[in-house]
Order: sequence, then structure tokens, then C-alpha cells
Amino acid sequence: MEKKDAIKELKEKLLMKRRNAVYDMSEEDLAACDSFCEDYKDFMNKAKIEREAVIYSVDLLKKNGYTEYRKGMKLKAGDKIYRNNRGKAILMAVIGTAPIEEGVRLCAAHIDSPRLDLKQNPLYEDNEIALFKTHYYGGIKKYQWTTIPLALHGVVIKADGTTVPVTIGEDENDPVFCVTDLLPHLATAQMQKPLAKGITGEQLNIVIGSRPFKDDEESGAVKLNIMNILFEKYGITEADFISSELEAVPAFKAKDIGFDRSMIGAYGHDDKVCAYTALRATVDCKDPVHTVVTVLTDKEETGSDGNTGLCSAYLEYFIADIAEDMGSDGRTVLSASECLSADVNAAFDPTFPEVNERNNCAYINKGVVVTKYTGARGKSGTSDASAEFTGRIRRLMDDKKVIWQTGELGKVDEGGGGTVAAYIANLNVDTIDLGVPVLSMHAPYEIVSKIDTYMAYKAFIAFCED
Repeated sequence: MEKKDAIKELKEKLLMKRRNAVYDMSEEDLAACDSFCEDYKDFMNKAKIEREAVIYSVDLLKKNGYTEYRKGMKLKAGDKIYRNNRGKAILMAVIGTAPIEEGVRLCAAHIDSPRLDLKQNPLYEDNEIALFKTHYYGGIKKYQWTTIPLALHGVVIKADGTTVPVTIGEDENDPVFCVTDLLPHLATAQMQKPLAKGITGEQLNIVIGSRPFKDDEESGAVKLNIMNILFEKYGITEADFISSELEAVPAFKAKDIGFDRSMIGAYGHDDKVCAYTALRATVDCKDPVHTVVTVLTDKEETGSDGNTGLCSAYLEYFIADIAEDMGSDGRTVLSASECLSADVNAAFDPTFPEVNERNNCAYINKGVVVTKYTGARGKSGTSDASAEFTGRIRRLMDDKKVIWQTGELGKVDEGGGGTVAAYIANLNVDTIDLGVPVLSMHAPYEIVSKIDTYMAYKAFIAFCED
């Protein structure tokens, strides 16, 4: 063997390769990837808020033979069940052939995304312009939410208890809404402020109308006209806003990005790109050995508190109920379980390279990202998966031909962030983060690679069927 060949062989043996996944995919793989992502775009257009994601999920589950779970069911291998948690989170399970005491394969993603929520008394008029007051939800750059088309999604609970669903701004014939900004000619003082203070939370007011009620020339006529329109369409009064959950989200559709159509631009990839891939993997997995449990949860963007967030006990109760129905107990099952915390990571952006350490960040088109730990600075707020469990997931990905990479969220002292992994690990479950790298995370329009999205789906399938 020549010296050059020996060195090449040594490199192959000892050094790690990180290259574009296209080089390792067949034309058939790429076609399957693109087809899968067409379905994903449809989901993104239909499920912009957590309530809609639950509705979509329930419909898909029912079409695939899932039944609503009731405690006390006599569960057996092959049974497919789900539990709807207050219309804002959902759990699903496929009962495996192995004894439940051997634990479950748990996938956990979140279906809430940063947005603008309407305040409880949102409607007001100022100088004959009607506006909604908002309170932003999750971590956003406030200036990004000005001068873009917004749609309104959610529910209103009327005084008599009737639920009124609301979706305005998605149909081509619908009006849209908007937060205004200053023209540059008059923004000298604004542009001298730090970027984070250029737009304040109280300035995120949504313009919703400007024509007064024709038969009233008194002040407040524009507000009255808007309220009359809403009453005629939905039967609601101003007081009904108090018991509503209305969310302003970008009115953009999910679209292919790039001349090569290799990426997808959409609102809410964080974390619906992992929610959809985990959902589809659960539905598509065949004859799992271990019971598969997938949870699509709410409230992650605000800390996972509340009874639809994963700081709640609803996941623990669901697994305990299943365990009891199968002759075991929740503590035993959880302690033997494994979890993929399905959440996104930040993709390296060549326009802003300074925030990443290049050897330890995720890249577009290099596969799904396995993230051993999250947190901020000194790993604050992370579960930090063990070397043993990291090694197990590494072997699984390699054995199942899943293209994957590792990554962490920026340089050590740059910032950081967390996922639901810590809350599940706190239940004595081996847990690691696995998800899709995202460009422009938390912006109104985020970007993911189709290949990375498809590899996430393949990773969840591999995990569920293992």
C-alpha cells in the first residue's frame, strides 16, 4: 500500500466527516424527502397555533385507527390511543409487544411558537384608528413584528359558554392586520436607541380598522363599527374578549426557499418541524417492540408552566394510567424509559458567524442535530445527557442510516436556551435533544432544510421502532 493510500485510510478510520447530506443520499431518497416536505408545508399552513396543531393531530390519528384513551382500558400490543389535553396539547401511544415494565420510547415536542397575544381588553380607538393591544408571547425581536401581514387565530368563549373559533387573514379574500412603524424620515431618535428598545412591547399595537359607524359621529365610532362587524360575524361583544385566546401570527404561507427549492420558509418551524416529524413517525411506525408515547405540548416558549405545559403532571399521569392498565406502575415504567426531546437548534448563519463556535454548531443540510446539553453559560437549566445514552443514540442513528450531526446553541458565553428535556429527565428518564437546525429562529419567518426535516422523521421512526 502506498503511503498516500495509507494516510487516506487512516483519515477514514480516525477522523469524523461532516459534509452535506446530498452526497450520501440517492435520488430516491431525495424524492422521498421532497414529497414528505410537501405534507409538512400543508401542516404548517393549517396548524399555526397550538389549538390547530391538536385538531390536525386528532384528525390524522383517527384516520389511522387511534381511539381516545379512557383509564381502565384493557390495553394490548398494537392498540393505538390518544388523549387530548384541553385542546392545547396531545398525547398518543402505540402499545408495544414488550412488557410495559421495560419502559416506553418517548418523543416530546412543542406546538406553541412566539407570537402576539391580544390583551384581555384589547380593543381601543385613537384618532379614528381602531387597534388591538397585544402582549407578546415568548422570546421575540419586537422590531421584526412591525409592518408584516398578520392573521388572527384562536377562540372566544362567549358569556353563555359558547365557543367561537376565529381564523382571519389566511384565506386570499380575508383582510390582514399590521403593526405600524415610523418612517425613517422621522425616526432619528428611534434609530439611536439600542436595537432591543427601538420598538417596545406596548408599541406592538395592531391596526384593525379606520371607518366610523355611519350613524354615529361621536368619538369611538370606529371602535363601534369594528365591534358591530365582529358581532354580526361571530355574535361576540367587547366583554367576550375577556374570555378569549386570540393570537396574532404572520399571515405568510409555507413556501420553498431558493432556486433549488432545498429549504422551507414558514412561521413556527420552532418547534412544529419536530412536532410534525414526531407525529408522522408515531403514526407510521410498524409493530413497535416497546410502547411508543409521543407528546405534543404547549407553553414551552414561556417556560412550560401551566396545565398544558410539561412542568405539569399530565404526561406523568398518562404514562401512569397506561402502566396501571397493563399491570404495572408509572414510576417503574418511567425509570426504564428513554426520551428524544424533539426540539430545534440554531443553524450556522454565514452572515453572523461570530456567535457560533464552528466545531460545535449545527449546519443546514448536514442532518438532524443531536444536542447533548442545552442551557446557558455554565449549562444552567440543562439535563445534560449521559455519555452512555448519547452513545446509544449515536449507534442507533448510524445503524439505521440516519444522517446526523451534533450542535450546541452558540458560543459558551453568548447566550443559550433550553428545551423540555430537563422536565422529562427530572422524571428519571434518559433524555437527549434531537431536532432540526433552523435559520432565523424565533423570527416571524424561519428557514429549515428539507433534508434535515426528513432526517428528523427518519430518526424518530428509528427510535420508535427500536
